[in-house]
Amino acid sequence: MEKKRLFLTLLSVLWLACVVAAEPGLRITGYVLDADGTPLPGAYVYDKDKRVATATDADGYFELSVPEDTRMLVANFVGFQELSHSVERPGDVQVLVMTPSTELAEVVVTAGGIGTLKNRKATLNLESITAQGLTRAACCNLSESFETNPSVDVAYSDAVTGAKQIQLLGLAGTYVQMLTENFPNLRGAAAVYGLDYIPGPWMQSIQVSKGAASVRNGYESVTGQINVEYKKPKVADPLFVNLFASSEGRYEGNAVGAWELNDRLSTALFLNYYNEERSHDKDDDTFLDMPRMQSFSALNRWHYQTPRFVSQSGVKVLVDRRTSGQTSHTLHGDEPFAPYVIQNRVNRVELFSKNGIVLDADRNESVAVIVSGSYHDQQSGYADRAYNVYESNVYASLLYESEFGTPHKLAAGLNLNWDRYVQRGNVVRAYCPQWSNAAETVVGAYAEYTWTPVEQFTLMAGLRADYSSLHRWFATPRVHLRYAPASWLSLRASAGKGYRTTFVLPENSYLLASSRTWHIAPDLEQEEAWNYGVSASFYIPVKDKELTLNAEWYYTHFQNQVVVDLDTDAHAVYFYNLDGRSSSSVFQVEASYPLFRGFTLLGAYRWMDVRNTYAGRELRKPLTSRYKALLTASYETHLRKWQFDATVQFNGGGRMPTPDADRPLWGTTFPSFVQLNAQITRRFRRWSIYLGGENLTGFRQENAVVAAGDPYGRDFDATMVWGPTMGRKFYLGVRYNIPKL
Repeated sequence: MEKKRLFLTLLSVLWLACVVAAEPGLRITGYVLDADGTPLPGAYVYDKDKRVATATDADGYFELSVPEDTRMLVANFVGFQELSHSVERPGDVQVLVMTPSTELAEVVVTAGGIGTLKNRKATLNLESITAQGLTRAACCNLSESFETNPSVDVAYSDAVTGAKQIQLLGLAGTYVQMLTENFPNLRGAAAVYGLDYIPGPWMQSIQVSKGAASVRNGYESVTGQINVEYKKPKVADPLFVNLFASSEGRYEGNAVGAWELNDRLSTALFLNYYNEERSHDKDDDTFLDMPRMQSFSALNRWHYQTPRFVSQSGVKVLVDRRTSGQTSHTLHGDEPFAPYVIQNRVNRVELFSKNGIVLDADRNESVAVIVSGSYHDQQSGYADRAYNVYESNVYASLLYESEFGTPHKLAAGLNLNWDRYVQRGNVVRAYCPQWSNAAETVVGAYAEYTWTPVEQFTLMAGLRADYSSLHRWFATPRVHLRYAPASWLSLRASAGKGYRTTFVLPENSYLLASSRTWHIAPDLEQEEAWNYGVSASFYIPVKDKELTLNAEWYYTHFQNQVVVDLDTDAHAVYFYNLDGRSSSSVFQVEASYPLFRGFTLLGAYRWMDVRNTYAGRELRKPLTSRYKALLTASYETHLRKWQFDATVQFNGGGRMPTPDADRPLWGTTFPSFVQLNAQITRRFRRWSIYLGGENLTGFRQENAVVAAGDPYGRDFDATMVWGPTMGRKFYLGVRYNIPKL
């Protein structure tokens, strides 16, 4: 077998040597992907006349210098149909989508930023963070995958637990529908720490959809959707290993192994171990700056495929342990007290199965069934306050898709979602004993119609009808428009509704890291909001290269919201239904341009006006920056042996929750600050080494824990966090892979 592979490789090299003899003219770069967006390494790409050719690397990436008259590329990959791809704009990043069963229409994709792709022909405002983009920073987990992304923010929820929150369009991550493999995940209790539950080396790509999303995946998307795609067994490398260590005592190991058992069946095993047991207290307030953590997770997934049937299934287990709080004893008055210790233990299991049948290949007619489930066991202790939650979830979806002539597409289906929470501990007995057992069942149906009368125009309209065991019937309309009046301009508009059922304690348990008393209204209604958005993308030729400009505006208006009120009382938190106005207005502009070969520069600026009504007063949302600017640069040397990445973030100031009028312990506003991240990567044949630093400016929020000297007193609060609590961090990592032949 090895001799046969060597012989085929030599033949390929000889063939490439023959076809590259032509004089090059234009430089074309791009990716070769399968229908799921998975890179196809080792695919051959050449011009139609076979004058020049190349092969894609491990990320499916290729670079090709072709004669100036080239207008057609051809891609070949074992097990896939040959694909011909017209090169309308040679300066664009070309993406060639191949399929083993049916011939798909090609798509034109442009680089919307460094490490991201934006489909020019997509109806939704969608960007994809590629596998190559995920290696531009440490990216040990999902929360660190957005460090170079101008649209998504990730910040710590408090100063002690290590919980992180995502933010999109100025609103908290609870209003973003989180998906893995295109089914809802990381909901409820898992939303608090869930961003740490997906290791970066496991991910193939991340898709970020802003604004009103498709109705196919449910009604919960208010500000957008984020979907994570794991590496696929059929095309993943047989072995990939990533080892990571930081100057702050963080150690992590990842391994992904894939086996193609036969032409139809393949499997992959994913392993992750994470350890950060060193104690840090740089501000000497006796509280750890970061919790001591250990976690282990494993995922086994299977892929089975015939010409008309595809099945993907998997099971994932996770164990996560965190200990934080004080490092020494404390005094409360004249009496000694035990250290204020915070512990969090999570055991989690996830299952999923996706099955699709092609009914009519000519009409792209298919039917699919998706089933997923999870069990989340979380036991937490905040000194003398105990909170345990046991969450079960089952999701099922039946989907049907078909084309009716060239301009018409229809997608329809049925969904079921079941959530059950069992909550225990003195926190539950004190604040919401009626919610010790809570459950919701939602069943719904949807239809989505897409009309493309001409290539330049697309209308997509969707409608859902759902019935909740808690909130009865509700309808979710959404509509999207795309219009490209010229090859250098794409315009998009969207409008739609989103709904969400709030389970207060599971989703906000990090607020227990304070002495605030909780006040939860007994009649909390379903959250309901409209989202409107417009965007324009410009592709401007500048000196044989392309300058990409994007401008967008999104407005979110709540008809009802469960308000989290930290302003009415500095010693309490209130949860109640909105009585007044709540809105978010976000404007963003970004530009990307390859200044010279191998070097790309991206700049972005986002302005946010997020307001809410707190006990009759309309105020800006606290702990939210008014603006964010980002500048990121990436340079690759010839043959991609060296890569240099740097990102500067400018975070604007904002408003703090209202302090105690008689004894204010924090200011009314927080200042702006700057952070710098950088990384250097050296690639070899089968492995690479990377060295980087985070928060190189060394900025830290001072006194992040309020009243740290008296954690059992009424003033203690570790949730007034608006900036980083750790200073400079340096890291070193090694990646090793055996490529798929």
